Amino acid sequence: MTFADLGLSDELLRAVSDAGYSEPTPIQQQAIPPVLMMRDLIGIAQTGTGKTASFVLPMIDILAHGRSRARMPRSLILEPTRELAAQVSENFEKYGKYHKLSMALLIGGVNMSDQVAALEKGVDVLIATPGRLMDLFGRGKILLTGCSLLVIDEADRMLDMGFIPDIEEICTKLPRERQTLLFSATMPPPIKKLADKFLSNPKQIEVARVGTTNASIEQKLVHTTSRGKRETLRQLLKSENVRTAIIFCNRKTTVRELAASLQRHGFAAGQIHGDMEQPERLRELDRFKAGDINILVASDVAARGLDIKGVSHVFNFDAPWHPDDYVHRIGRTGRAGATGAAFTLITADDAEAIENIEKLTGQSIPRIGSVETPSAATEEPARGRDRKPKRGKGSDNRERHSEAREPRPRDERPRDERPRRGEPPRREPRAHIPDEPDSGGWNGPIPAFLGVTLTR
Repeated sequence: MTFADLGLSDELLRAVSDAGYSEPTPIQQQAIPPVLMMRDLIGIAQTGTGKTASFVLPMIDILAHGRSRARMPRSLILEPTRELAAQVSENFEKYGKYHKLSMALLIGGVNMSDQVAALEKGVDVLIATPGRLMDLFGRGKILLTGCSLLVIDEADRMLDMGFIPDIEEICTKLPRERQTLLFSATMPPPIKKLADKFLSNPKQIEVARVGTTNASIEQKLVHTTSRGKRETLRQLLKSENVRTAIIFCNRKTTVRELAASLQRHGFAAGQIHGDMEQPERLRELDRFKAGDINILVASDVAARGLDIKGVSHVFNFDAPWHPDDYVHRIGRTGRAGATGAAFTLITADDAEAIENIEKLTGQSIPRIGSVETPSAATEEPARGRDRKPKRGKGSDNRERHSEAREPRPRDERPRDERPRRGEPPRREPRAHIPDEPDSGGWNGPIPAFLGVTLTR
């Protein structure tokens, strides 16, 4: 099947050909015809299947006829993150190059006045994150009564981020007579409830079993230690034929520290995480796409939906906390029919996480030993649970040294006579016993503690 068989316009087919695509993916084959027929749709597909184009392409043809009005977008696409929203806007620019459609991007971290100015001119396509959209709506800068097409993308991710109440409120502000498309990698009960409430007789398509991983991705688990992770990763980067790679970490602090470590060791590495401002994050992505850097260290903010061509490897520096995040992470490679490799660095503490991943995907991931045992001379100080505890701090040390310590004798003196902390102990003055009596000497009886009684 070709794109021409799906009923797309000649202008759109030319733009698709210019982008280098000739055959639609399975989800595009199943989704584009019913969307062009103005039907509601539920699309269940894992990442990397061409899902974005499955709604962008038919939307361009649907919106080709019509006129936008100020502050009243004709269509709305909701995305969970800024990066995904920016990526969808790039798709509209790429595939809509022969159409005269206007577009606005409403995301946090950028100048709101520029976004308001774009809305005032009127837009055919509004791409937004729920938070910024609700903000502008509350300020009276946008009306949704003229929106006839709604796309809820990455619905399961919206659920994870707590956006479902916002989406429900947004849906109530749109016309009842509209076309709604919902895409999700999974269909948990809250998403099913959302679809039942706001979609009308939708056509449901599913192109892959939930939790499956791309068969073109070679997966491996690499045994190491928390202290040896960085050295193991560096050896993998050197031994594998790494053209471009994304390295995922669970924490933002780990992203920053690992990116700095790789740069110190001569790797062209960048970073992207949630604490970065939006322009900075987009610059790092542009550097990665342009080839200025070939390694991108990322938190899970970049795990879902980012479509970056030619990523040859994915490395999980940390085993993901949630098994479905594993599927989304490694889906950054092996896209559009290409092959890829995914390595996950695991320690003894990751046994349960790996068990849950293999249970979700229904496959056993091959294990390999550490690539090279790190030497003490080259390894950087590690932060984490493998660091040797200070003497006397841990319970093991207390038990180990308890028998060697003598119990401290109890001070029977009154509290006000005891020495304060940091002061030398106070001593009682010693009795002066003269060798022979003199006029200035001692005339009293000898103290009883001497054991004798003397008189003059």
